[in-house]
Amino acid sequence: MIDFIQRLAITPGEPAGIGPDLVVRLAANLPNRPVLTNPPNCPVLTNPPNPPFPKGGLNLPLLQNPALLKKEDLNLPPLKKGGWGGFQLVAVADPDLLAARAQRLGLALEILPFDPAAAPQPSVAGQLYVLPVKLRQPVIAGQLNSANADYVLETLARACDGCLDGTFAGVVTAPVHKGVINDAGLPFTGHTEFFAERCAAQPVMLLATPELRVALVTTHLPLVEVSRAITAAHLTAVIRILHRDLVHRFGVIAPRIVVCGLNPHAGEGGHLGREEIDIIIPVLETLRAEGMQLIGPLPADTVFVPTRLAGADAVLAMYHDQGLPVLKHLGFGRAVNVTLGLPIIRTSVDHGTALELAGTNRADLGSLNAAVALAQSLV
Repeated sequence: MIDFIQRLAITPGEPAGIGPDLVVRLAANLPNRPVLTNPPNCPVLTNPPNPPFPKGGLNLPLLQNPALLKKEDLNLPPLKKGGWGGFQLVAVADPDLLAARAQRLGLALEILPFDPAAAPQPSVAGQLYVLPVKLRQPVIAGQLNSANADYVLETLARACDGCLDGTFAGVVTAPVHKGVINDAGLPFTGHTEFFAERCAAQPVMLLATPELRVALVTTHLPLVEVSRAITAAHLTAVIRILHRDLVHRFGVIAPRIVVCGLNPHAGEGGHLGREEIDIIIPVLETLRAEGMQLIGPLPADTVFVPTRLAGADAVLAMYHDQGLPVLKHLGFGRAVNVTLGLPIIRTSVDHGTALELAGTNRADLGSLNAAVALAQSLV
């Protein structure tokens, strides 16, 4: 068991949404959290490796024959299991916002100033350390205000920079409202792209439940742009990142990745599109020759059936709404968004800001619990 305390940053996201509610409720209660485990039938390491990743992204040395990789060859550190004993949760937010939301929800919560120079303290129920970022204008729960868009981005930047400089071991993000940020004149596509740009790294979005992992080749793009974005170079990089992080983050010794086609029926031999023939199949053949276990490309409408998923460690979908609806149907409220390919650990909830639930005490904590537990297990 690790005998030192690590810090996890948590950003409450849109201040008028449910993010602040979830953060203060999490801190007020803090029971032991189960660590999110690997899907059934996955070969896993007891103690996944956690190599240092340099700022600027991953240099991706290929595992020439991952099937021959042995646990004893990896010199692995011990994995922290369950609970909160080894972690200090630090909110990056306006402390007055969190105090007001806790009071509105009837929670007894002590807000403590975070001092990065002080010795880390394990989180306990009823206390929350806060790295202060000042709101631009007062917040009314449920009412968006574009004046606070810059505040939201500052919380993300402070949390990310704290991970890069070693203050935090990882960051967990609550939902932001992309529309109000863009309405303020601040270009913003999403958390994934924000952290990737700040870390100068190529990201891969992955959503995980205890039963299923789905990664995406493209993320927040209009559908008309998806085909142009799937180049051989991009697809190769995405698969390399996914494969490497399944090994080094999730502890899967020899990942089996099921790959969706882009077109209906995976292109029907070129009659419904040539992306499979011209791009996807050649990339998969090249990477298979290097030792990766890649199945596909398969028609997306039959990928998510038990016989296809049996023994699969991840599904790679070509675009956002090809893979995520199925995963969220199976595990909404338990799924976690993980950004692979970064030099930091970043997890997030699988839902939005739910403005209508802000300040009501009715928002579900399940996904935030899972996101914190997964971040803890990845550290």
